[in-house]
Amino acid sequence: MRRIASAVLVAILIISCQSNDKKAATAATTSTTRDSAQFTTVEWLDSTRDFGKIQEGQQLEVSFRFRNAGSKPLVIERVQPSCGCTVAEQPREPIPPGAEGQIKATFNSLNHVGINHKTLNVFANMKDAPHPLQFVVEVEKKAS
Repeated sequence: MRRIASAVLVAILIISCQSNDKKAATAATTSTTRDSAQFTTVEWLDSTRDFGKIQEGQQLEVSFRFRNAGSKPLVIERVQPSCGCTVAEQPREPIPPGAEGQIKATFNSLNHVGINHKTLNVFANMKDAPHPLQFVVEVEKKAS
């Protein structure tokens, strides 16, 4: 019985430590993205995209390329889509000066017939944050 109790206590301590590490990393990232001494310059290689027409129900994969044109590492705090039909994926590690990266997203076209204008707001250690990335796609009704 003692062994089980000890194992549970060790598991709780490990989980607790990992949670505290994540909170500390998030706090460090947030302070970096708001500290003007840590700001960098980003060159957006793709900032606006037009994907033409797709069929309703199709999942559209989008990506926006960028280059860190500044002298500090680029730290992307978060990428916030304008609606729940789009899920964004961002780089987790800082992008060094001179390096390129991309922000990916998936748009679910189900129940979004017509022209869709979507925005991903990028929050990072840049002067113009949040920076909007935009795409447009026309969703054609699925044939019954």
